[in-house]
Amino acid sequence: MEIDKGSPQQTAAGEPRHQQAEQLRSSGGGGGHPARTEPEKQRLLHELEVHQIELEMQNAELHNAREQLELSRNRYAELYDFAPVGYFTIDARGLIREVNLAGAQLLGIERRLLVKMSFVDLLINAASREVFSRHRDAVSHNQGMQKCEIDLKGKDGTTLPVQLHSIMVGNIGDRVDYIHTTVVDVSDRRRAEDALQKAYGQLEQMVEKRTQALVRANEQLLQEIEEHKATEASLRKANAEIKMLSDRLQEENINIQQEISRGYDFGDIIGKSDAISYVFFRVEQVAPQDATVLLLGETGTGKGLIARAIHSRSARKDRPMITVNCTALPENLIESELFGREKGAFTGANAQQMGRFELANGGTIFLDEIGEMPLSLQCKLLRVIQDGEFERLGSPHTIKVNVRIIAASNRKLEEEIRAGRFREDLFYRLSVFPITIPPLRQRQDDIPILVQYFVAKYNKKIGKEIGTVSQETMNALQEYQWPGNVRELENVIERAIITSHGSELQVLDRFDTFRNPGGAQHETHVLADLERDHILKVLQETGWRIEGKKGAAIILGLNPSTLRARMRKYNLQRP
Repeated sequence: MEIDKGSPQQTAAGEPRHQQAEQLRSSGGGGGHPARTEPEKQRLLHELEVHQIELEMQNAELHNAREQLELSRNRYAELYDFAPVGYFTIDARGLIREVNLAGAQLLGIERRLLVKMSFVDLLINAASREVFSRHRDAVSHNQGMQKCEIDLKGKDGTTLPVQLHSIMVGNIGDRVDYIHTTVVDVSDRRRAEDALQKAYGQLEQMVEKRTQALVRANEQLLQEIEEHKATEASLRKANAEIKMLSDRLQEENINIQQEISRGYDFGDIIGKSDAISYVFFRVEQVAPQDATVLLLGETGTGKGLIARAIHSRSARKDRPMITVNCTALPENLIESELFGREKGAFTGANAQQMGRFELANGGTIFLDEIGEMPLSLQCKLLRVIQDGEFERLGSPHTIKVNVRIIAASNRKLEEEIRAGRFREDLFYRLSVFPITIPPLRQRQDDIPILVQYFVAKYNKKIGKEIGTVSQETMNALQEYQWPGNVRELENVIERAIITSHGSELQVLDRFDTFRNPGGAQHETHVLADLERDHILKVLQETGWRIEGKKGAAIILGLNPSTLRARMRKYNLQRP
């Protein structure tokens, strides 16, 4: 039997399915029925069988579509639940209608307890409720995506700072508007901001304290000038007494000498010799500029103090100065310390960390012992100097900073370049304005002033009242070559303050050999040989370990960079 071409089953959408049903019917797939005598009944029966096959095919298609929809819904639910941020759906009354697993874990509350809870009940204080109220009003008036920061009640009643991103979404089915909100934990960022603010406050306190000390010193100096003017007339009539007093000045009360020596104070740097005065002049020249400065000089000459003096006299003095000792950082961590790292950048990197260059943005960074920096990082440092940009370890995003760089080294960098341990292009970038700090042996005129300063400092610290320094002791101190420079002189004075009895400084060690000018050179070589043998013995005992609690530097009482300098001086190399 033929199907009427004008029947309703021949629509555009159903024609392929009808043809398939017709084929199945013709092949016997529709089942058998007893033959009818009336042609019309046979035609109707045939059409019913075709319809039945069509319905079965439609049912199969709907079943397949339902399975695909269920699979898509499950995938969406997984993405929704395990998203890295919390998702909340809030109705017009402020009730939570839906929340994902991340949001429940963030608050430490089960999801079933959060549903139908008022979102306002999660806010920890009145300030957060006021902020959220304004935020919800802005979202409700369809002002687009809105964000704000509030404090929620975290686990165990703790305060959880979060950031909200909200938008209004209309539900056409029940004509109810909902607010979709993402909740992001900003605790780490808030702690970093608090730490930075605390450091900035401490720096301001230090600057204020130093300023007050300078004001008091200036007032005291002015008072002494007035007293000097008042006694000048009588001093002119007593030339003999003046000569006696000038001879006595070498052994006079150290507190009075300290007040006089403050006229040679340059920040924390003490001195009046031509050599150090020229350094002061160079500092005054470059400090107001933003030029990169390279400080050169032996260990213990005060390169760190010069760097701070440059920063305190620059336009960046109100911003932080970040110091990085390139010898104190392990080689495998120095990159993340300088440029920062992202969470998961390497094993053990459990949180994002800002680098020293980011912390110094707008201020100054002091790279001490730059000659110790690995070659692999020198290229990245060159890029920061040239372009002011870098990437955190584990991040593709470029960060731009405005930092003034002051570098320092006790090595001869030209020799390091020839040895292939330092990049020549980096050296030229760093040495825009080089300043060489003279060793103490070239500043003998400054030794009496420094001695007076250190005696007063450790008198106060230790509780002694050492008031005089004999001329013999002062001569011995000035004749010594001071391989450890100002730092070594300070250690000698501190040790002498501890061991001295009475009011006169007694230096019991190291200087007797220098009171015989004829044998000084020989004794110097003997001491050098003894020092070399002692350093070698300690290095062998510690397995050539330099830093750390069981390192040779701690045992010898030296800075690690000083120990490395002595090892290079005596050509001591690990076998």
